[in-house]
Amino acid sequence: MNNIFKKEVQQGLDSTPKKLPSKYFYDKIGDALFVKIMNSPEYYLTRCEFDIFKNKTHELINSFDIQKDSYFELIELGAGDGLKTKELLKVLVNENYNFDYFPIDISSNALSLLKENLKSEIPKLSIKTLQGDYFKVLDTLKTSKNPKIILFLGSNIGNMNDELASKFIYNLGDNLNSGDKLLLGVDLIKSEEIVGPAYNDSQGITAKFNMNLLDRINKELEANFNINQFKHHPEYNEEEGIAKSFIMSTADQSVEIKAIGKKYHFKKGEKIHTEISRKYNDDLIKKIISKTDFSLKTKILDSKAYFADYVLNRN
Repeated sequence: MNNIFKKEVQQGLDSTPKKLPSKYFYDKIGDALFVKIMNSPEYYLTRCEFDIFKNKTHELINSFDIQKDSYFELIELGAGDGLKTKELLKVLVNENYNFDYFPIDISSNALSLLKENLKSEIPKLSIKTLQGDYFKVLDTLKTSKNPKIILFLGSNIGNMNDELASKFIYNLGDNLNSGDKLLLGVDLIKSEEIVGPAYNDSQGITAKFNMNLLDRINKELEANFNINQFKHHPEYNEEEGIAKSFIMSTADQSVEIKAIGKKYHFKKGEKIHTEISRKYNDDLIKKIISKTDFSLKTKILDSKAYFADYVLNRN
């Protein structure tokens, strides 16, 4: 049994209101469901950032202030399948830029699959996979004085509240040198009619993804959540710019979690908060980086202006 999982589930369900950490969406089933979400017609985020990497590649490269004859390190946090990054890597390799690519991921399996795939697609690429926590791995690279470009894509920063996001970016800066760059991919604030379906697709994949968290607790912590008496409940506040996911109880009920040794009571309509997905604009980005060592260099938009890759400069 994963004791950290048990501890964090207990802490979350003991809270008022109840919550569960979104990182536990991602087991084998959750990973597969998220790939389906990314390919669903409603989930525009991946396609929009891919549009930037595919069609504005040279604009990205120019914003990095790199020279072909000067070595740099391209470091990606949570590289996943590398779909978008491949578009950038192909151009950098084909145009003979002098760099190593360092994908960092907590999953050694994801890294080995990525390395195998990149070796096949871009044979000349120099790739050095690094497995572990972002900051622990970055700390090992800190002593290198080589110029660094950090990629943090997919609006992953949006899973943090603004205070945590600011602290995260500050900590990144602490591992970098003056002149290093951070490419931060974020989803922009848009209307409910665009954002809402991205978190509540017509095929019900997002609902399964959210509910898989309860399945995990049932399997791994010997719980008896009746999945038929809970449902996926998304909310989006356009003015606030935050999409939230909840699991809502559809009945008054009790759930026993044997591994924790407790029963939890749910009222009809009671919600368990599972995830936030923050949307941004220029003012919010400036506010978040105001207490960090970064300044805003430029912003690159997709063709629909739904998504932005902000390039930040380490002062």
